[in-house]
Amino acid sequence: MQYRTLGRTGLQLSVIGFGASPLGDVFGTIDPGEGERAVRLAIDEGINYFDVSPYYGLTLAEERLGAALQGRRSNVFLSTKCGRYGTSEFNFSADRLRSGVEGSLRRLRTDYVDILLAHDIEFADAEQIIGETIPAMRRLQEQGKARFIGITGYPLKPLIHVARSVPVDAILSYCHYNLLADAMDSMLAPLAESLEIGLINASPLQMGLLTDQEPPEWHPAPKEMRKAAKGAAAYCRQHGSELSELALRFCFDYPRVATTLVGMSSQEDVRRSLRAFETLADPQMIRQIGVFLAPVFNRFWASGREENQD
Repeated sequence: MQYRTLGRTGLQLSVIGFGASPLGDVFGTIDPGEGERAVRLAIDEGINYFDVSPYYGLTLAEERLGAALQGRRSNVFLSTKCGRYGTSEFNFSADRLRSGVEGSLRRLRTDYVDILLAHDIEFADAEQIIGETIPAMRRLQEQGKARFIGITGYPLKPLIHVARSVPVDAILSYCHYNLLADAMDSMLAPLAESLEIGLINASPLQMGLLTDQEPPEWHPAPKEMRKAAKGAAAYCRQHGSELSELALRFCFDYPRVATTLVGMSSQEDVRRSLRAFETLADPQMIRQIGVFLAPVFNRFWASGREENQD
């Protein structure tokens, strides 16, 4: 395994991060025992960064991850989120953050998280995030409940605005750097580097689009993106490759982020990520996949408040 430093935090994160949302049955019902075995296999293989949220499975993912990390907490860097608690349930107030974090710590069976992230800030008033949410998170940091704090979201505009307005330690961006998008590289990475903010990439498979399987019903991608991704997957199969492993390797090679979070809930998920990490990318295959995906490259969907859209 390789490790990179997360901005100015000094945390050395594994290039492969364990995205724990599937532990909450977000992409389909899983075997909890297999999920626990996946967590333990990942740790044994050197994966040391685990990310979760109370939103994933409405606290189920935190419960399962906390159980799986029993006896292993000291071997990992753990992040969870605050502010989003349901599909349409958002509360970024100081009081709700305090109670929310206490609940997360109980479920995760720990006294602290290494990184606490405000979850999907595009659904909030940016000035509340700047003036109330981040200061409340800093107070939790002072109390020892979180070592570092940061923000997450889908549109890049609010992430950039908040990062320019108030100090944060980390930014998690999803679906903006992979085989279907590179906006993170052009818009977010330069700012993060100039401010020494650690950058985390998530959803290297575009939330299930860049696989051989159908994406979940709730996936917001337009049909043109689904069709293009399906064509790329078929091309890979015809040439003895798997689109998901190529997509993962493409993201693992990206040097401007400390880690790339991959959603995992089984030992095979972990092994697939490790295979991708250990296999050199085929430039010709990457170029050909790019041909299939070019018509929908950097095509995004709306998320959050109208004023927060890119």
